[in-house]
Amino acid sequence: MKRTWTIIGVADVPESLKWYQSLLGLPEIAPAHDCFGQIIDPDGTVLLCLHKWGAHEHPSLTSPHDAQPGNGLLLFFRVDNFDIALPRAHALVGRLEEEPHLNPNTGTKEFSLRDPDGYYVTVSALDPA
Repeated sequence: MKRTWTIIGVADVPESLKWYQSLLGLPEIAPAHDCFGQIIDPDGTVLLCLHKWGAHEHPSLTSPHDAQPGNGLLLFFRVDNFDIALPRAHALVGRLEEEPHLNPNTGTKEFSLRDPDGYYVTVSALDPA
């Protein structure tokens, strides 16, 4: 099996880690380092990696000012507890980017919001509506 590890640049790794853990209903676990953390599913699957902007010499993670964060990137999470994820999302942000609706392409309910660094995040039900 092959898996990808999506890594995004963030301003504050502990803050972003807590935000994603809350959104996805995961236990709150501190990052391994102040400059790097992972969102990990209970089965051990890495869902997302968070890397502090400029912490190392990675060319695409030097600064959020070199390009608009999130341009060309959509973080898309399929969840098995959509009806529970929605109130968690409302608790994290003042408004959703897209209210819950049925995606005609996937046949599932979804909503979208922005994370603390401005990334566009879509949460989709795992099973058809």
